[in-house]
Amino acid sequence: MDIDIETSSSRFLSTGNTEREFKQEERLRPTNFSEFIGQKRIIENIDVMVKSSNMREQAMDHALLSGPPGLGKTSLAMLIADALGTELHVVSGPAIEKKGDLAAILTNLGPRDVLFIDEIHRLHISVEEILYSAMEDFRLDIVIGQGPSARTMQIEVAPFTLIGATTRSGLLSNPLRDRFMAHLHFDFYNPSELASIIQNNSKKLEIELGDGAKLEMAKCSRGTPRIANRILRRVRDFALVEGNKVIDSGHVKKSLDLMDIDSSGLDRMDRKIIQVIKDYYKGGPVGIEALCATLAEDRSTIEDVYEPFLLKEGFILRTPRGREISDKAIRHIEEN
Repeated sequence: MDIDIETSSSRFLSTGNTEREFKQEERLRPTNFSEFIGQKRIIENIDVMVKSSNMREQAMDHALLSGPPGLGKTSLAMLIADALGTELHVVSGPAIEKKGDLAAILTNLGPRDVLFIDEIHRLHISVEEILYSAMEDFRLDIVIGQGPSARTMQIEVAPFTLIGATTRSGLLSNPLRDRFMAHLHFDFYNPSELASIIQNNSKKLEIELGDGAKLEMAKCSRGTPRIANRILRRVRDFALVEGNKVIDSGHVKKSLDLMDIDSSGLDRMDRKIIQVIKDYYKGGPVGIEALCATLAEDRSTIEDVYEPFLLKEGFILRTPRGREISDKAIRHIEEN
């Protein structure tokens, strides 16, 4: 394989969207493992791996973090790098377009640095192959030239830790998946955990919450801290404009109405999915392609963003013949 490693890695280590996300969420992210609420089993495993790495003074084993978006995978990667006392390099899988892009990133890593690849399942297979030897032997196998004159050159890279994040672990190839020493799956948060996160972050935002406000927000956050933080910031904006110093459940309900979020945490698109299956397809079943065409929405968006919560809450069902809505979904639509 031919690799051009002259490409600068700077634009891949901090892509625009990721950088903006960091700036918006940085002050609300946990600063240490003890502040990370929820995902107890994952935190226990990572804590042991980090402590072992520091005691051995070697790179921590590679870890694969899977689960729906917004559950704290990026925040955990930041905590790992901080606990190891090394740098965190962030890149999105789709941003790595060529083999040389990844080679440039790997050769710029320092000893024990953490490389966080978000959406790692979207790496091109030819780019993914570069990771095999890098993860196992900390070297790059590069083919120079073509045809009979081609020769192989090996470039050593500093021992590093790869943290891969994916919303669809099933799309990872077996060779790549097998090279991760830890496979950790993030689950949705329960309302009490989200309420604790909201309480902690309200202090960081210098917001005073009244009785029932944090639980009201937690119930509408779809089991996802990122959504809980988003709702918290919008409720803050609403209270600030209204001149309210203390946010109560009434302010939360007004803010949720403004954001078109109902009492179960369903937004306009969630309700539209249910309504389309009910009205257009008589409750289902309907194939995913037909559903996406009717909604004029991308399949990956439906499957990765909306369906996980709707499935978890029992609003829609996946069957061999397609998607169906449940009696719970029909009652919800009728009541709202």
